[in-house]
Amino acid sequence: MRWGLGAHDICYKNKAFGSYFYSGQVLPTHRSLHSPHGGLFQPTIQQAIRLLSSQPFVTPRPYDAEKLLEADVPDPFTAGDGLTFTTTGADRHTAPSAYRANRHSWVHVFPEACVHQHPTASMRYFKWGVSRLILESEPMPDVVPVFIDGTQRVMPEDRGFPRFLPRVGVGIRVAFGDLVDAERTFGDLRARWRDLVRRANGNGNGGKARPRAMGELTDELKYGREAVEIRVECARRVREEIVKLRRSLGYPEEEPGFGLAETWARDPAKDKFKSGVDEALVNKKE
Repeated sequence: MRWGLGAHDICYKNKAFGSYFYSGQVLPTHRSLHSPHGGLFQPTIQQAIRLLSSQPFVTPRPYDAEKLLEADVPDPFTAGDGLTFTTTGADRHTAPSAYRANRHSWVHVFPEACVHQHPTASMRYFKWGVSRLILESEPMPDVVPVFIDGTQRVMPEDRGFPRFLPRVGVGIRVAFGDLVDAERTFGDLRARWRDLVRRANGNGNGGKARPRAMGELTDELKYGREAVEIRVECARRVREEIVKLRRSLGYPEEEPGFGLAETWARDPAKDKFKSGVDEALVNKKE
């Protein structure tokens, strides 16, 4: 039932690992620190958006302004067969969203996208990929916050020999929050996003929007100021839902600004380090 996003440099480092993790419905996700194919707009994010959505993702529509040509909108995120996709141009994976049985799936994400071990279980900012899942999926997906504590004591970053073995006798706490009122929490952002999409797709076409496949974005929708602002705010609101759950479990309040990307900008661009923000142990390799 559950699909997840897994680091390509770990889960897909060889064919055996790749087969194992894909069988467990973990999609190959490139991280920019370890791959030139990483980032917010990689094909795996499009697959996640579509897994949350209804079909079809491309529809027969007229192409030209004269409406003389009727054809399917080309899909840039699957191969010619429509059943596979690539993350690098050289690999090939089955596209799970191509199958109707997978529509409206459960996609499980860890929006911090790295190991962050702090004594009070504070959190880093959330990556903006989670914003794309909420803003671009159709219809709006349900959102259920989950808070996990204890795994940092099973495999602490400062553990000694034998480092490869998990520590036993450690309690793990997994808390599920209530279903978020998605319309109340994200409805205004989705309305802004839809309006921005209409304006961006209509530019240069006499005000007529060119039809696009689900997940296909113009440069303005990728990098424009308003698009970035909407994603930043959406990720902040997602994180706030987790903060509410964390607070209800009795954890101490976080320092102001922990939910902002710029707060963590002074951390080094390394795989493993002790954060200069909250002195947490951070591992971006595992």
